[in-house]
Amino acid sequence: MKAVAHPPSKITALENLTGEFLASYRGDARARRISQRYLPSREAIVEILEAVLDLMYPGYFGRRDLSNDNLSAHLAQLVAALAPKLEREMEHCLCYGREREAGRPEFGECAPRAHELADIFLSRLPEIRSMLIRDVQAAFDGDPAATNLDEVILAYPGVLAVSVYRIAHALYDLGVPMMARIMTEWAHSRTGADIHPGANIGAAFFIDHATGVVIGETTDIGDGVKLYQGVTLGALSFPRDASGQLIRGKKRHPTVESGSTLYANATVLGGNTVVGADSVIGGSVFLTRSVPPRSRVSLKEPELRVATRDGAGLSEDAIYFDI
Repeated sequence: MKAVAHPPSKITALENLTGEFLASYRGDARARRISQRYLPSREAIVEILEAVLDLMYPGYFGRRDLSNDNLSAHLAQLVAALAPKLEREMEHCLCYGREREAGRPEFGECAPRAHELADIFLSRLPEIRSMLIRDVQAAFDGDPAATNLDEVILAYPGVLAVSVYRIAHALYDLGVPMMARIMTEWAHSRTGADIHPGANIGAAFFIDHATGVVIGETTDIGDGVKLYQGVTLGALSFPRDASGQLIRGKKRHPTVESGSTLYANATVLGGNTVVGADSVIGGSVFLTRSVPPRSRVSLKEPELRVATRDGAGLSEDAIYFDI
């Protein structure tokens, strides 16, 4: 079969486009990955996450025909399949980190550490599951619209976001931050809740509605805390060194002590800001200073103007609009 010849003008345009891309790649090393071997696989990490969720909630996320008779065999099969995948992806993540820091690690030198970390992570899963059961119960207890725990596990985005956070947090603590971040960003895309895996969050944690919640890396949250949609636990400012670069690893995000509730769109900022235990932060509050335990923080109620659709009852300086 004869190749189809492109007109000279078409070939020239394609050559010019290729040349522009090459110049861009060679002229700026950012946002490119060339001559490097290791990069974590998002697809493989999500597959690992889904297997762990199956372990956390058997019968909900994976196989649906489980019974007391086949549960043991299913569990053994699931763990046996998960372990090598987890170990291999941890190895890639560790080698990726070393490659970035020190050049080109030989393949396999990260394997012993990956094997050790995988064993530690798997051994922590029963404890994580115990925490998640408390989170699920907190969601049921905290929402009068919930009819049963099945609904909470299957349908509540906040429960999924917290479940993924707890799994990812264990990986973050073990020194595999890239794997942890990929997991929490997957949950972010699914639930609308953005929880950094570095945050420290106590037991019985519930995010109601979930959408728009942001929890920063150095946030500390106690037990029995409840957040509503749109809550931000963020940084007040970013410290920089003499050259203007961000100083990383400092406490930038607030502390929310046990038993506190933060209502919709509340914003609490700053590493020195502490919400005292059993406090209530009202909707749309913007808080940048600490409040003592059992505080009730709210905005002054705004003045409302009520009129009919024809404008009757509006003052002369009022703005009337229709959407």
